[in-house]
Amino acid sequence: MLSGLLTEYWATGETEAADLERMTRLAASAPDPWSRGLLPLHFTASALVVHPPTGRVLLRWHARQERWLQVGGHGDPGERDPLAIALREAAEETGLADLTPWPDAALRHAVICDVRASATESAHQHADLRFILATQEPNAVKPENDLSPLRWLTVDEALTLAGANNLSRTLDRVKALLR
Repeated sequence: MLSGLLTEYWATGETEAADLERMTRLAASAPDPWSRGLLPLHFTASALVVHPPTGRVLLRWHARQERWLQVGGHGDPGERDPLAIALREAAEETGLADLTPWPDAALRHAVICDVRASATESAHQHADLRFILATQEPNAVKPENDLSPLRWLTVDEALTLAGANNLSRTLDRVKALLR
């Protein structure tokens, strides 16, 4: 499933093409490319949650990264489907029960992200596969904890918060889809 998803994906630009090549090699060579123990690089899946009627996007504060980002994370043991991982993680982190792929289930961004060291993990990288999910109930949002607030923003407001972060490329793609 993972190799097929990567093979069908078209990278935009040299950086994304290089990231995609590294991801493809990882998917082909690692016994479990989703394993958190696989350092310095392993797969994660994330999503930018949108409310299409208002054109707003949902960002989550990530204390470890000290920035506003999309929702998502690691696959649980045995999970292999990137979209299913992104859906599960998004529901856990937002409390939204009605999330669906939008406008379809396509992979929207493949990017390698640097992750800071923590007390339990050394610095490493995530091969992040990003999707877009929609909700029709934006007011039902509920952060999973007090350290991870959520904010609904216009795409332009989110772009300002993202700055030079690679999330800005994902937001540009969402902006084009919302038009």
